Amino acid sequence: MADLSQQDWEEQLEKDSNAVILDVRTEEEIEDGIIPNAININIYKGPEFVAEIEKLDKTKNYYVYCRSGARSGQACAIMNNLGFDKTFNLQGGFMNWEGETA
Repeated sequence: MADLSQQDWEEQLEKDSNAVILDVRTEEEIEDGIIPNAININIYKGPEFVAEIEKLDKTKNYYVYCRSGARSGQACAIMNNLGFDKTFNLQGGFMNWEGETA
């Protein structure tokens, strides 16, 4: 897992043809907007979250974010424990995101 600043996260994401953007926020938080092309798996769903994560392709590179960066850091740690090699946490999360939203 790597904690990346918004600039590094965005620059690395742009160059990564094997990237998946993962939003781990709640449904209510998503109403504030979402980073384009992100998939959402709510980390607060506990075992259901783990079950959904285990269905993902472990060969991909995951760019993970939440509201502030804390839960996405936890999600990256969980993913690393499940065998995901490349997870990147967005420092500051969506509340500091200055890029495009949907």
